[in-house]
Amino acid sequence: MDTALQISEQQRKKLLRKQLKETIAPQAKRLHLALLLAVLGTLVFIGQSWLLAHVFAGLLAGHPHSEPLTEVLSSQVLLLLMLCFILRPSLQFARERLAQVASFQARATLRQRLLSTLAGLGPERQTLGADGALSNQLLEQVDALDGYISRYYVQLYLVLITPLLISIAAFYYSPLAAGLMLMTAPLVPLFMILVGGAASRSSQQQMAAMSQLSSRFLDWVRGMATLQHLNATEQAQENIDRSASKYRDTTMKVLRLAFLSGAVLELFSSLAIALVALYLGLGLLGVLPWAKEVIPVPYAGALFILLLAPEFYAPLRQLGSDYHAKAEAEGAIEELLPLLEQRRWQHPGQQPLQLDTAPALSLTAVSISADNGRLRLPAINLQIASAERVGLHGASGSGKSSLLLALLGFVPYAGEILINQRPLLQVRRCDWHRQLGYLSQQPNFKRGSIADNLRLANPAASQQQLHEVLRQVDLLSLVEQLPQGLHTQLGERGLGLSGGQLSRLAIAQLLLRDAQLWLLDEPTAHLDPETSATIHALLDTLSVGKTLLLVSHQWQGLHWLDRHLDLASLHTAQELAPC
Repeated sequence: MDTALQISEQQRKKLLRKQLKETIAPQAKRLHLALLLAVLGTLVFIGQSWLLAHVFAGLLAGHPHSEPLTEVLSSQVLLLLMLCFILRPSLQFARERLAQVASFQARATLRQRLLSTLAGLGPERQTLGADGALSNQLLEQVDALDGYISRYYVQLYLVLITPLLISIAAFYYSPLAAGLMLMTAPLVPLFMILVGGAASRSSQQQMAAMSQLSSRFLDWVRGMATLQHLNATEQAQENIDRSASKYRDTTMKVLRLAFLSGAVLELFSSLAIALVALYLGLGLLGVLPWAKEVIPVPYAGALFILLLAPEFYAPLRQLGSDYHAKAEAEGAIEELLPLLEQRRWQHPGQQPLQLDTAPALSLTAVSISADNGRLRLPAINLQIASAERVGLHGASGSGKSSLLLALLGFVPYAGEILINQRPLLQVRRCDWHRQLGYLSQQPNFKRGSIADNLRLANPAASQQQLHEVLRQVDLLSLVEQLPQGLHTQLGERGLGLSGGQLSRLAIAQLLLRDAQLWLLDEPTAHLDPETSATIHALLDTLSVGKTLLLVSHQWQGLHWLDRHLDLASLHTAQELAPC
C-alpha cells in the first residue's frame, strides 16, 4: 500500500510539473530574456564593486603619500561608476517588467484555456464543482501562479549563475574566500527543501479551503430568499463562519512557514557573510593562525570580496523567500488539475445546417461511456417524428441528462444520431446550437436587467419582440407594473423573481431563439405542483409545431405530450462478448 501511495504521489508531482511547464512554455522567450538581463546586472555589479574597492583602496591606503581624491576619482573612473549606477537599476527594471508581462500573458492564456474547456463541457461542467468553486479557480487560483512565473522561475536559474560568477571573481583574489562562500551556500537550499514540503502541503490546504468558502458563500447568497423564508439564516452564517475560520487558519499556517523560512535563511546568509568577513579581517590584521604577520588578501581585494559577499547570497535568500510562491503555485495547479486534465472532446462536424421546419430525430444504438469506462447510457433506439412531442422518463442516474448532452453535441457517443437523415457528427455544432432551444433544471440568468437576460437568447431582439414573448408567457403585465419595466435589474441567478416567473422568463428566451427543436431537462423539477402545472400548460400551448424532447423522472402533469417513453424500454439487446 505504501508503494502505491508513493507512486501516486510521484504521478501527482509529475502532473504538476507538466502543467506548470505547459503554462510557462509560451512565455519562455520573455523569461529567458529576463534571465539574461539579470545576469548582465550581476556582471555590472561585479564591475561596480571592483571600481569602488580600488577607489577606497586609493583613498584609505594609510600612508602620507596616498593619492589625492582628484587622481583616484578620474573622469574615466567616475564615468564608469555613474554608468554602473544607472545601468544596473535599469536592467533590474527591464527584467522585472519582462517577467511581469510574461506572468500576465501566461495567466491570461491559462484562464482562456480553462474558459474554453468549461464552454466545451456545456452543462456537464457541473460535475467539476459548483459555480462558486469554478469561479474561484478561474480567478484566485490562476492569479496564484503570478509569483512563480514572475519571480521564482527566473530566480531558480539565477541562483546558480550569480554565485558562480561572483565566486570566479572572488577566486582571483582569494581562493579560500571563494571556497568558504561555495561551502556555506548549500545551507540555504537545504533548509529550503526541508521547509518546502510543509509549505506546499499548507498551500494546497489553503487553496482547498478557499474553494470551499467561495462555493458555500455563493450558494448561500443565491439562496438567501429561501433561507429567510425558512428562518435558516443563522445556520447559514454559522456554516460560513466555520469555512472562513478554516481558511483563516490555513492562511496563517502558510504565513508562519513563510516568515520562518525567511528568518532562517537570513540567519544562515548573515552567518556565512560574517565568516568570510572574519577571515578577511583577521588576514588584514595579520593574525591568522596559519599566516601570522602575513596579509593573504590585500585591502582592495578584501573590500572587493566583502562587497560581493552579500550579492553572492542574495539570490539564495530571494529563492528561499520566493519558495512559498512555488508552493502556492503547486497548490493552485493541484486544485486546477481536474479541469486542466479534462479531456476535451472536439465535435468533428464541419457541414453547415439550416432547419426551416421542425426536424425529425433518429437514434440508433446510441450509448455513452465515461472516460473511466463507466456506462453512462446503455445503447438505445429512439425515433421522433417532425413536430412530435415526446416525454422520456426514467429513474435518476439512468442516463437521461447524458442523452441530452449527446444531442447537444457536448459528449462523444457510440451509435448514430440523425437530424432529418443527416448525421449529427457531420454538422457544425455552432449551427446546430442555433437551431435548438435548451432548458435545464436551473435556467441560467445573469446579474442585469430583464431585457439583458432575454437578449442572451437573441442579442438582436427588438423591444417589440421582447414585449411579444413576455405576452406569450403571461409576464408582460407583471413587467409593465415594475417601476423600470424591462430595465428592472435582476440579481444573481435571477434574484428578484419567483421560481415560476423565472421559468416563464426561460421559456420566453426559447421563444426568442425561434428554434425548431426544444430539449427540456426536467424544467419544473424545482417548482411546487401548482406552479409546475401552470408551466406545463404554457409549454403545451407554445410548443405546438415544434419537435420536443422532455426528459423527466415523473409522468404527472405531462398528459399533453404526444408520447411517453420509459428509457429502460428503449435499450437494445446487447450481445455477450465471447469468453
